[in-house]
Amino acid sequence: MVRNLKQRIESLGMEDKIFGVLVPKEKKIKIKGGKRVIEEDEIYPGYVLVDMVVTDDSWYVVRNTPRVTGFVGSGTTPVPLAKEEIDALFSKMEAKEVKHKISVKPGDIVRIAEGPFKDFEGKVSEVDDERGKIKALVSIFGRETPVEIDFLQVKKI
Repeated sequence: MVRNLKQRIESLGMEDKIFGVLVPKEKKIKIKGGKRVIEEDEIYPGYVLVDMVVTDDSWYVVRNTPRVTGFVGSGTTPVPLAKEEIDALFSKMEAKEVKHKISVKPGDIVRIAEGPFKDFEGKVSEVDDERGKIKALVSIFGRETPVEIDFLQVKKI
């Protein structure tokens, strides 16, 4: 859709009213094939940000682009984002270091989703935010055994 919109802007000579088209993306850590991989994910899937001066002509170009189905805002005209929202979005997109977002804390019960302890349940004993690892006490042969796992390999119960 971004390519369609950029082509329409150029072909209709709207570069003086429509300045940029952006799909906001951020880096996230995922596990693929048992290894950690950094991938870019859309922050708002299905949404495109357009930097433009809203006139009847520019509005017509954006509104009638193939696969554009609607706009954020009430009524028929789009609502501009606040400066604070734009700044927060760009700081998220420009982050150099990928942060771990660990949603478990010591004492939580988790189920291991991947790896050699798949389908085991354990109680979180430690959380290492910097490395993105957790230690969980897993019952193996009737004994509580500490196991270090990547936070992406567990699901909170």
